[in-house]
Amino acid sequence: MLTRLKTGTILLAFLGTISCKEEDKAYTPEEKEKASTELNKYFEKEFQKEVDESPMLQTQLGDKTDYGKWDDFTTQKYTEDLNQAKKRLEYLKEVDTEALNEETFLSYKLYKRQLENEVEDYDYRFYNYPMNQMFGYHSQLPAFMINMHRIDSVADAKAYISRLKGMEKAFNDITEGLRIREQNGIMPPKFVYNMVLDDSRNILKGRPFVKSNESSALLEDFKEKIEKLELSGEEEKELVSQAEQALVDNVKPAYENLISFLENQQKRATNEAGAWKFPKGEAFYKNALERYTTTNMTAEEIHQLGLKEVARIHGEMEEIMKEVGFEGSLQDFFEFMRTDEQFYYENTEEGREKYLAEARSIIDNMRGRLDELFLTLPEAEIVVKAVEPFREKSAGKAFYQRPAIDGSRPGTYYANLYDMSAMPTYQMEALAYHEGIPGHHMQLAIAQELEDVPSFRKFGRYTAYTEGWGLYSELVPKEIGFYKDPYSDFGRLAMELWRSCRLVVDTGIHAKKWTREQGIDYYKENTPNPESDCVKMVERHIVMPGQATAYKVGMNKILELREIAKEELGDKFDIREFHDVILLDGPLPLTVLEDKIQAWIKAKNA
Repeated sequence: MLTRLKTGTILLAFLGTISCKEEDKAYTPEEKEKASTELNKYFEKEFQKEVDESPMLQTQLGDKTDYGKWDDFTTQKYTEDLNQAKKRLEYLKEVDTEALNEETFLSYKLYKRQLENEVEDYDYRFYNYPMNQMFGYHSQLPAFMINMHRIDSVADAKAYISRLKGMEKAFNDITEGLRIREQNGIMPPKFVYNMVLDDSRNILKGRPFVKSNESSALLEDFKEKIEKLELSGEEEKELVSQAEQALVDNVKPAYENLISFLENQQKRATNEAGAWKFPKGEAFYKNALERYTTTNMTAEEIHQLGLKEVARIHGEMEEIMKEVGFEGSLQDFFEFMRTDEQFYYENTEEGREKYLAEARSIIDNMRGRLDELFLTLPEAEIVVKAVEPFREKSAGKAFYQRPAIDGSRPGTYYANLYDMSAMPTYQMEALAYHEGIPGHHMQLAIAQELEDVPSFRKFGRYTAYTEGWGLYSELVPKEIGFYKDPYSDFGRLAMELWRSCRLVVDTGIHAKKWTREQGIDYYKENTPNPESDCVKMVERHIVMPGQATAYKVGMNKILELREIAKEELGDKFDIREFHDVILLDGPLPLTVLEDKIQAWIKAKNA
C-alpha cells in the first residue's frame, strides 16, 4: 500500500503568498478561520448538490443512493445548470474575500473562475458531438455499467436491471439533443457515423438479442457479477430472466431507435471536419483553446510552437539513429520502427497477455523508485486492463480511469490491444508512465485523497494541467535512469513528437481549414506511428476541437517552471518538493500553477 502525507505539511505553509492578496489587519486569525470554514461548508454543500443531481457521479464516488438511475440527459438541464451557476456567482459577490485565509481565497478564485466559464460556455452548449467514436454515449453507458456498477447484493442487481430499463429514456433524450444540434448546424462529419453505428450494433450482438451461443456484453457482465453473490439457483435464474427482459424490452429498442436516427442523419452529413464550419466557429474554437490550455495562446501561436517542437524532436531522434548505427534517412528509420517484427508482440491472445504482463512490470519497477521523486504517494492501487472488445475498435490507444474515492475500485490503466501493430513495445515504457505511475494515477489519486481542500477541487479538471503532468511524467523516469534501451528512449521521443504534431494538426484542421486527409498526411510524414494511429488521431482532433493541444502546452509550462525553480533555488531545489507543490492543491489552471511555484521559490529563498 502506498502512503500519503497530509497537505498540512511545512511545504504548504510556503504557498500562502500565491494569491498576492494583501492581508487585512482588521481580521483576527480566529475571524479568518471562521469565515473560511463557512465558505468551505458552502463549497461542500454545492458540490453535494452536484452529486445529488448525478446518479452516475454517485456511482463513480462509491455512493449507491440513486443506484438504479441515470443522469438527466435532457437539453433543459443546460438551462438549469446555467441558472444554478448564476445563483452561485451571486452568492460569491457577498463574500468578503479579505476575511478568508489564503487557501480558502484560492478556492474562492478557482470556484468563481469555474462558474464564470460555465456561464460564458452556455452559448456553445450544443457545440459538441454526443455521439462520436471516442467517448459517445452509445459506448459510454454500457462501459459505465461494466466498469462502474458493482453488484454486492440483490438490491445492486435490481438497480443494474433498473438502469437497463432506463436506457430507453436516456437515449431518447440524447437523440433529441442530436436533433437540436442539427437544427443549429452542428453535425459530425460522415466518417463518425459508421464507427458509432458499428459500436451500437455490437451492443446488440449475442443473447438475448439474437439466438446465439454467446451472451451479449451486458448480459455477460451481469451474469458474472451476480455469480459472486452465492444465490440459490432459483434466485440467480430469476435475476438473469429479469435482466434479459430489460435488455429485450428496453435496451434493444433504445439502440434500434438510435441506429435508425443516425442512419437517417448520416445522409445529410458532409466531409467538412473543422470547427470553422459551425456558426460562430472561430469564436468557439478560440474559447475551446482557452479552456483546454488555460492560457491566452492563439491558434497561430500554438501552431508555430508545434512546428518548432517537431523540428527539435526530429533532431534528437537523429542522434538515436546514430547511437544504434542505423544508416538512412529519418523517414527510413521511421519505416524500420513501424515494421520490424522485434518491436511488436503477436496479434494473438498470447501476445496481448505478454503486453499486459510487461506493462504491469514497468509500473511495478517505477513504483519501487517513487521515493526518489515524491514525498507524497497515493493510497489507491492501480491495475492494468485491456479495453473491452465491444469498444476496442474505435477507442483510443490508452487511457486511465480514476479509482473510487472509497477504495472499492482501483485506478485502471487501459491499453487498447485490438491491433497489436499499433502498440509497439518501444513505446510501452512511456505509455505506462503517462497513464499509470508517475502519471495520471499519481496525479488523480493524490488529488481525490487530499484532506483539506474542497471536493470541487479534488475532482476538478484542467486538461493542460492533467495531461501536461501525464506528458511530463514520460520524461521524468529518464532523469533517474529509466529508458536504458535507446529504442525505448526513441519511443519516449515518439510520444512527445506525437503531442507536438497535435499542436500543428489541431490548429490546422480547426483554424486553417485543413481536411481530414491533410491532417493524416502530416502525421504520416512526421512520425513513426502506423497509419491507423494517424487516422485515429486526426479523427479525434475533429470530434474534440482544441483538446489535444493541452498536453504539450501543459508539459512545456511545467518544465519551464522547473527550470526557473532550479535556477533561482540552486542547491535548495528538491525535485520531491517541486512535485508536491505541483500536486498538492489538486488540478489548477497553468496561470495559478505558475503563481504557486513563484511563491514556493520566494518562501524557500526567504
